Amino acid sequence: MRDDWYYDAGPRLPARDGIAARSTHGDIGESWWSRRFIAALHQVADTSRLSRGRSYARTGQVMELRVGPGEVTAKVQGSDPRPYRVKIGLVPFAEEQWARAEEALAGQALFLASLLAGEMPRDVEDAFTAAGLSLFPGTPEELRTECSCPDAANPCKHVAATFYILAEAFDDDPFLVLAWRGRTRERLLERLRELRGALPAVAQDVPEAPPPAPADFWKAGPELAGLHFTPRATGMPDAVLRQLGPLPPEAGGERIQQSLAQAYALFTAAAERRAFADADGGVEE
Repeated sequence: MRDDWYYDAGPRLPARDGIAARSTHGDIGESWWSRRFIAALHQVADTSRLSRGRSYARTGQVMELRVGPGEVTAKVQGSDPRPYRVKIGLVPFAEEQWARAEEALAGQALFLASLLAGEMPRDVEDAFTAAGLSLFPGTPEELRTECSCPDAANPCKHVAATFYILAEAFDDDPFLVLAWRGRTRERLLERLRELRGALPAVAQDVPEAPPPAPADFWKAGPELAGLHFTPRATGMPDAVLRQLGPLPPEAGGERIQQSLAQAYALFTAAAERRAFADADGGVEE
């Protein structure tokens, strides 16, 4: 009888150099796109089975994670001395599908600006929906999961742990979401720049507003009263820091990177408090 025909429910073995989830309690995922991914998983997978992998993710049982077009692979340390091999498949978009999505994304300059800043635009799903596509998995049939463990559950805790570590990888690099669907960061940005450059110019027959008289140039017009701005800080204030990648040991390594990320978050929160302080209440320091 083959050894993998039975389910070994023994205790998990410690993993050497595992990837431990940064979240130590509560939900996993910092950015809206990683949380959207987890929410999509809860719609297409058994929630109780997903929760079993959360503790595996937090104890660093996932030892290796790779994201490629249409497939995520991982090694997860379980009760067997040999790490289990995990595969998570998601059908990548065909070239024709990507062409439709890129045209929808190029239609708004804000999308390109957000992607260049290392963030996933909040309305990005609307662009994919307009192209007849879904960026995140929408049905159980879209995800194909495999694990070399003998557990017949789908997803097993090793696959579920990989899901959570994948969500935090999306926090670090939102382009992994797109790479899983078959588009690299470089190719996507190249295509969006090309399409933005090819957009037609403003029609020439649109009448131009007359220039203001010199005496009125610095006066606010009546239209100013109708302008309302609600500037909000980015959902990931340390986006530029994340794009730089891990700091080398001589620069302070992970310790300095975490301190800088906390500083960015504090500065951003303080700036928002100042920007949105009530006129009567003043600025809270």
